Amino acid sequence: MSIPVAYATSASPSVVVGQEALTIADVVAVARNGATVTLDPSALESVAASRRIVEDLAQDVEPHYGISTGFGALATTFIAEERRAQLQASLVRSHAAGSGAEVEREVVRALMLLRLSTVMTARTGARAVTAETYAAILNAGITPVVREYGSLGCSGDLAPLAHCALVAMGEGEVRVGETHPGEAEARSAPLEAAATSTARATGHDAGTLMSAGEALAAAGIVPLRLAEKEGLALINGTDGMLGMLALALDDLGRLMTTADISAAMSVEGLLGTDAVFAEDLHRLRPQAGQALSAANLRALLSGSPIVASHSGPECTRVQDAYSLRCAPQVHGAARDTIAHATIVAERELASAVDNPVLTLDGRVESNGNFHGAPIAYVLDFLAIAAADVASMSERRTDRFLDRARNQGLPPFLAHEVGVDSGLMIAQYTAAGIVSELKRLAVPASVDSIPSSAMQEDHVSMGWAAARKLRRSIDGLGRVLAIEIMTAARGLELRAPLVPGVATGAVVALVRTVADGPGQDRFLSPEIEGVVGSVQSGAIAAAAASVIGGLR
Repeated sequence: MSIPVAYATSASPSVVVGQEALTIADVVAVARNGATVTLDPSALESVAASRRIVEDLAQDVEPHYGISTGFGALATTFIAEERRAQLQASLVRSHAAGSGAEVEREVVRALMLLRLSTVMTARTGARAVTAETYAAILNAGITPVVREYGSLGCSGDLAPLAHCALVAMGEGEVRVGETHPGEAEARSAPLEAAATSTARATGHDAGTLMSAGEALAAAGIVPLRLAEKEGLALINGTDGMLGMLALALDDLGRLMTTADISAAMSVEGLLGTDAVFAEDLHRLRPQAGQALSAANLRALLSGSPIVASHSGPECTRVQDAYSLRCAPQVHGAARDTIAHATIVAERELASAVDNPVLTLDGRVESNGNFHGAPIAYVLDFLAIAAADVASMSERRTDRFLDRARNQGLPPFLAHEVGVDSGLMIAQYTAAGIVSELKRLAVPASVDSIPSSAMQEDHVSMGWAAARKLRRSIDGLGRVLAIEIMTAARGLELRAPLVPGVATGAVVALVRTVADGPGQDRFLSPEIEGVVGSVQSGAIAAAAASVIGGLR
């Protein structure tokens, strides 16, 4: 069948899906940036060859799980050949049992891409036309409606994947087109990025709602009539939690650089010392992430006139508070957690997760590779790291507002003390978010609830871990934005002293979306503007533009 390319954009080249592992960048390109997918012809040949194994087993008088039997607790029930197409369709229909708000468009595209990638490994026994249909749906910009609740993370993300398989059958609901700009456009427009972030949190970013049959017909896509084993092949994977992990790692890469920038601005604005970031001190504790964050802080503070104004033997400051002095240690630990999570994600991207699975020597074997524990653990680890980085950021914000600790700045950085409240309540907002992030840091992966008549008696809850991590990442970006907004005002109140070139570039960018010191005004739009600059990567880009690359 021909694959529509209506969703292609000039800025988003096609991602080739074959038997090689996708990268995190591939997932982001398709899920967020509108890249199309192209199927590797040689991999399609392997898919067709593995399908012939399933077809041969379907003719066997002996039952084979998922091919000529029922599923889960019904695995011993033999299904006659003439009922097997109905069996596969019934499986998908019954498992598309999600509830709640719609899942964000980028998450649905990620999980569809990852299920397509597993089909293209030729280890599932699905047909080539099934892979082609999934590619066509992605390329046409059709997004199945997937509900937030329904997955226990074992046997994989059953309900979310079933909603997608249902659409490939021409049933269920979809959204077509976009209400908000794509991620690529949002990265260059901070305020639009803030709107996109809000859309992700609410799920209202996926366009016009219509029936799947109507959308597929308009795109020229023939609905699938599932054959033996294909229902299982399309729903038995960790693709939802893995897709959200890949997207989270993309976000956290930007946010950790931004956290170093916000810390540098606070060290500078609070008249802290940069001596504690010296390379030889950090070599004494060779933690990789810590070294990277310390290097960023040295680069950001190098040549700062404000730092120079209180350096030297006449300085009476003995040592700074932990939230300033220990920033590389905390940010570094978060970076190391991200590095570990990246390794787990890359291993899972190289996996062929299905049950039963076709082995390289042609056997069809039941297995437990669909259990989401490896992914669930790191999703929970990342929520812990996000909460701790945000907690330290909020403490630095609070120091700016307390005249007993802010080294001579006005209380709450207010214009007219007693009349104006300054940034007092902006800190409340950050504190409220941090409190929620601590709750979200409670791990989901230690929970389990039995299902399927005790056949599936231990589950990973990886989907739940991924859902709460997305909210954690959103909160981290907002807390960092409030620190940057506060630090920018504090740096300007140090006049006639001026900040360093990197932090000064960030202050200049902040001033494009938020005004400087002055009388009290409506703050919420300014906070959202800075949030957009953080989440889009504009803050990190502004600092890097004048001092070179930051890590």
